[in-house]
Amino acid sequence: MRVQGPMVRTVNKWMVGLRDAPLVGKLMRKGITVVTYTGRKSGRTFTTPVGYQRKGDVVEIRVMMPDAKTWWRNFNGEGGPLTLDLDGGAKTGHATSHRDDKGRVTVRVQL
Repeated sequence: MRVQGPMVRTVNKWMVGLRDAPLVGKLMRKGITVVTYTGRKSGRTFTTPVGYQRKGDVVEIRVMMPDAKTWWRNFNGEGGPLTLDLDGGAKTGHATSHRDDKGRVTVRVQL
């Protein structure tokens, strides 16, 4: 099952808007970033908000409901470039995705 459509776009816009909100924006930016990447097959550029954890130059994104999403598959195998909105600007890194034995997916980005 793939999640898509107007509802998802609306929720994504709302999340991005919260990151820029005066009162809650600073708090939201601590755990939510926006990723931008180019689709392997389509060649199109995509942007989506994601939850993340950062330790130095490594950012980990735990993909919620991975079977319902496809964006993380762009980083299977050798991975690929990804841009994140961090520290008030764009940070580029190399992302790789990994599915563990319980089906959980993590995208790890080396900045």
